[in-house]
Amino acid sequence: MPCPCGCGDSITLSLQTIHKPHWSLSQTESLRPTLYPSVWRDVGCFSHFWVRDGRVFWCADTGFPPVTTKF
Repeated sequence: MPCPCGCGDSITLSLQTIHKPHWSLSQTESLRPTLYPSVWRDVGCFSHFWVRDGRVFWCADTGFPPVTTKF
């Protein structure tokens, strides 16, 4: 899917449960897509957003790289 921020990048998300991370895709009663969990790009624009009922909901930390924890 195209990145909703308008940067022009394409986002590829795995729906296969054997992949990590993976997302689940469902349709609402209005036949619009919902993705779970949120999408947080770790390269490029660092967009962080949810897709619910076909709408994009931006997270407050959009534009910042995700924090990675190393153990």
